[in-house]
Amino acid sequence: MVELDANGHELRAGLRFPWVAPPAPGETLEVAPGVLWLRMPLPFGLDHINLYLLRHGDGWVAVDTGLNTEQSRAVWEAVLGGVLEGRPLLALICTHFHYDHSGLLGWLAERFRCPVYMTHAEYQALHVAPPRSDEPDWAFHQFYRQAGLAAEDSAAFLPMVRAAHFRPRVPSAFRRLREGSVLPIGDRRWQVVLGRGHSPEHACLLSAEDGLLISGDQVLPRITSTVGVNVDEPDGDPLRDWLASLDRLAALPDGLLVLPAHERPFFGLHLRLAQLRAHHRQHLDQTLERCSEPCTAAELMVELFPRLKSRFDELMAIGETLAHTNYLVTEGLLVRETVAGVYRYRRARPQDAPAGLPSLF
Repeated sequence: MVELDANGHELRAGLRFPWVAPPAPGETLEVAPGVLWLRMPLPFGLDHINLYLLRHGDGWVAVDTGLNTEQSRAVWEAVLGGVLEGRPLLALICTHFHYDHSGLLGWLAERFRCPVYMTHAEYQALHVAPPRSDEPDWAFHQFYRQAGLAAEDSAAFLPMVRAAHFRPRVPSAFRRLREGSVLPIGDRRWQVVLGRGHSPEHACLLSAEDGLLISGDQVLPRITSTVGVNVDEPDGDPLRDWLASLDRLAALPDGLLVLPAHERPFFGLHLRLAQLRAHHRQHLDQTLERCSEPCTAAELMVELFPRLKSRFDELMAIGETLAHTNYLVTEGLLVRETVAGVYRYRRARPQDAPAGLPSLF
């Protein structure tokens, strides 16, 4: 049974959801004057992404674009000729490079000859292409081998990262967003608030006067955004960036209506940030407990994520597991040792070397 407050908002885990149901896939709902919530379908377990359309004069500004698929293009055609009444897109804003957000940037920018706004690090990340070979290269194979997975596991991951829908239409130019950049759109001023960890330099958009925060993937109401280590930076420490970003976002007003990229808009920003922080602290504690005896990241993964259902789940989970081990190694709480080409993690002892990842070689 759905619990509602006096305003008719659904209550769930301490958060308030003004809309009990989202718009149907490909349809829109006005969440504030001149702000449309567009639900775009995705061909995954997470079956949707929320895009936001901001009215500006005689046209619109789109925040994110959806995946590079025929289905996404068909939805855009229906929206452009329907609710937008043929009015053009005047600009595109991309919160971050992940392909469900950036997939059609180039297609829409070329069609409307409009500028693309995103941060520098996210634009650069668009140009880091997935492997193109039918066989894993040595670095791809080594990354998963060091994590304790077999060669057939890394081979099974390769078709996922090489899938056509993970190849966005990259725009040929962009206009740079920085922390504190202000975008006057319609009657509002949207300030850029940066987050890190889920992606290199994720742009959220804050309209303080109207109490709105377009949060992208940086704050989601129920699921937790992936914070993972990837093949291109095996010693990265994204969890440190993520936790620092949660602290910075906690300085924003608590009463904002948060407009996330997945699930439904909600109130309760500070509570949700605390829940996200607690989630990762729990995983850090589990990691330390499991590493009382040396173990690989693959062995640790099945304890942190016991309900994995697919190879794609494993791909995400091993990256998340490594984010937690790398954080703890840098903190000096775990030690990473190499045994027969595989990393094994154990709790640090007083006689171990100072904190930090192992030597360069």
